[in-house]
Amino acid sequence: MLTCFFIGHREAPDSLLPELSAEIERHITEYGVTDFVVGGYGRFDTLAAQCVKAAKKRHPEVTLTLLLPYHPYDRPTPTPSGFDATFYPPEMENVPKRLAIVRANRYMVDHSQYLIAYAWHPASNARKLVEYAQRYEKQNRIKITLLPQL
Repeated sequence: MLTCFFIGHREAPDSLLPELSAEIERHITEYGVTDFVVGGYGRFDTLAAQCVKAAKKRHPEVTLTLLLPYHPYDRPTPTPSGFDATFYPPEMENVPKRLAIVRANRYMVDHSQYLIAYAWHPASNARKLVEYAQRYEKQNRIKITLLPQL
């Protein structure tokens, strides 16, 4: 199963939808991605989930998973409508809450074959994660698609 993770800025514009949708379609049809994982903390995550939900109607083999950075015991999170599952990365129980989102995102980069990113603010955590993933890309461990700033 090939996995694609999303990372992007909280303030992503709706004008990103057509390009994001086209990239998701390409990942499904050209790369064979069947599992998409998205966080739940910003506009880019919302747009990505919206596009994957639409793609699932055309490609029933596709799954959409919500990444949980906080332990479900502390923050119970039912599976949202249109999602197939939630996922809390292993060995995160002792990670301080202030680092939980960053650590969960890194886990997904470490365990995904594809990354679709909208990260252009130079000092943002999203941009830092893309730079982290680019080291793996040089080793052919992940393929990154950077969406342009709109």
